[in-house]
Amino acid sequence: MTKNKTLFPFILITSLFFLWGFAHNLDPILIPHLKKSFTLTTVQATLVDSAVFIAYFLMALPAGFIMKKYGYKAGIITGLLVFAFGSYLFIPAANTQQYTFFLVALFIIACGLTILETAANPYASSLGDPATSIQRLNFAQSFNGLAATLAPIIGARIILTKGYTAAQLGVMTEEGRKLALAAEASSVKMPYFILGSVLVLIALIFAFTHLPRIQQHEGHAASKNILHALKHRHLAWGVAAQFFYVGAQVCVFSLFILYATKSAGITEVKAADYLGVCGFAFLIGRFIGTFLMRYFSSASLLAAYGAINILLCAIAILSHGMITVYTVMAICFFMSIMFPTIFALGIKDLKADTEFGSSLIIMSIVGGAVLPRVFGYISDVTGNIQYGYVVPLVCFAVVAFFGLKGHQIKVKQENIPVSAIL
Repeated sequence: MTKNKTLFPFILITSLFFLWGFAHNLDPILIPHLKKSFTLTTVQATLVDSAVFIAYFLMALPAGFIMKKYGYKAGIITGLLVFAFGSYLFIPAANTQQYTFFLVALFIIACGLTILETAANPYASSLGDPATSIQRLNFAQSFNGLAATLAPIIGARIILTKGYTAAQLGVMTEEGRKLALAAEASSVKMPYFILGSVLVLIALIFAFTHLPRIQQHEGHAASKNILHALKHRHLAWGVAAQFFYVGAQVCVFSLFILYATKSAGITEVKAADYLGVCGFAFLIGRFIGTFLMRYFSSASLLAAYGAINILLCAIAILSHGMITVYTVMAICFFMSIMFPTIFALGIKDLKADTEFGSSLIIMSIVGGAVLPRVFGYISDVTGNIQYGYVVPLVCFAVVAFFGLKGHQIKVKQENIPVSAIL
């Protein structure tokens, strides 16, 4: 496969990483916005993450089957159109002022993202020299980091700045408060309408673009089923590591505004700006991590970054003031390489099991639905959101172990009848 034939397809695939990163990083803006609009507890507000990441668990297997039967191109176009449909649903959700409707729209968006990620991650990894697959995937994921930088800054100014303060709402009549919150909710309509329209346009570009066919399993028997893929122990560990990593990432990003306003005493908009800086740290971390992989093994770097984040989480729990914000920025920097590195190490040498292996790792993103709820529960029970950082601390310990030992390729031996050998 020549470089000229893969360059434009790789650029198109990389654009997908930016798009789903932008969608995900609007969620931390939606959480405080909806929390205030519907008078929610922290645990209730984390249903935003639950709606998104449960979709990954439910849709990953169907996404794998789409890829296996119809190919990566069909999967990508399907994912983009489902993503666009969910974005358009934000308009009736805002009009009806129903929290459940917002959750449904987010769930449908996430179904589209699941299909996209199941296709784009292995496709980007395979589109070129196998020796540089992890670096290539980290580079593509860097644009996810760019989205993490821009989405909070843009989203806060479109969504959060048009809200009412608690004091303003308190002096309004019941009818006036309802009208004020309805007007506030309508601020989400335009950004999601624009996002949906961009997605439809990109789906059309993909429809008319030739994508090189990726041969994942030449010379190997077809994969039997998804459980057959789990005979690869490094894949099983990869699934576990990704579950805990995504849970940690969602805790850090989605609850950052709630965390920073309490730990450092800053405003929501100021916290959103710092969240954009966290995204920038994440972006720079991706590029630096990709560069360091020329000199250090990706597994060793993963283990070292996991260990550093364990220490940083302890500081996030125990410190006060702006040091907590700077600590979380550092956590974001060291999280940067984790998702693509775990993904690439987890599907390495799976041969015919690659599509199902990819589906399993995408399914494990459900950690983003489960662990922030635990974070929110700890915060509500203790009355201190900083104690919630115990959850990411444990998560990074699992990631560090995967980098040290879990990634090592071992295959469970299947029982072969003697008659088949003779």
